[in-house]
Amino acid sequence: MFDLSGKNAIITGSSKGIGKSIAVAMAQQGANVVISSRKADVCEATAAEINAMDVPGKAIVIPCNISDKTALEMLVEETRTQLGQIDIMVCNAASNPFFGSIKDIPDDAFEKIMNNNIKSNHNLCQMVIPEMMERKDGSIIIVSSIGGLNASPVIGAYNISKAADIMLVKNYALEFGQYNIRTNAIAPGLFRTDFAKALWENPEILKQSTATCPMKRIGEPDEIGGAAVFLASQAGSFVNGHTLVIDGGTVV
Repeated sequence: MFDLSGKNAIITGSSKGIGKSIAVAMAQQGANVVISSRKADVCEATAAEINAMDVPGKAIVIPCNISDKTALEMLVEETRTQLGQIDIMVCNAASNPFFGSIKDIPDDAFEKIMNNNIKSNHNLCQMVIPEMMERKDGSIIIVSSIGGLNASPVIGAYNISKAADIMLVKNYALEFGQYNIRTNAIAPGLFRTDFAKALWENPEILKQSTATCPMKRIGEPDEIGGAAVFLASQAGSFVNGHTLVIDGGTVV
């Protein structure tokens, strides 16, 4: 049910953290995965790690800056050149350059968040959906956040972008479900990643961050990959337009 043998998957922001967890899990189930982020050397290290594992899938590297539409087009085209068709698109890369009240956020920071966290995902969906429609098969996964379900006094713009990702998923699911293209979101809570380092590195902040989590801890990156495999595989063949919250119960 979870077999991804022969499937090709692009995972943005996959050189470390949650994206890397997804790439490793999919390779373990037989998928060929594209490791992609801005820094080629970190991508190469992650791909080498996956290719050194005793797994049926393989990893290739295609660096990409998600803020550049031309780079996104190159990512998609180069994947087709090296691997063939694109079966799975995982939009994981995101930006959050500002912490503080939303009334103080500069225009350039707001625009960067909206461009990288929403528009780039929309662009990638546009690029891969036509071939998925032809085959009547495909899986798109956008990594949102529980921030998309809640307001925040310090990362408000980020949360707005993640809420938009959830609606982006619903709209793509509605329009293209008839072509057997399943579009879903994963909404992680606080995980031990570099992206969220400011929220868990300091013991006091970590204590505050986990106070409302029923499991009284933060998530580890390896606890995300299996969910993406489920959504991309036959096991999730009738899951469409859904947001899967993975947060230890924090939102309850």
